[in-house]
Amino acid sequence: MNTEQNALKQKVEKTLTAIRPGLQADGGDVELVNVDDEGIVSVRLVGACRGCPASTMTLKMGIERILKQQVPEVTGVKAV
Repeated sequence: MNTEQNALKQKVEKTLTAIRPGLQADGGDVELVNVDDEGIVSVRLVGACRGCPASTMTLKMGIERILKQQVPEVTGVKAV
């Protein structure tokens, strides 16, 4: 992983850390899996978020929206 990618991954992790308390309040959490060269962030939803009917909305309208605002290099978020 090059320095640019590492810096991007650190920014994403810092933003996810800020998002976590809201997810944890509902018994869920999110784990960073990868950030690729295209700016796609792969995350794993865990706990109550895993399999929750609202998880797609949480992912797109919550996590992805906040990540794109805070880290402009992010182009999208997907669950793995």
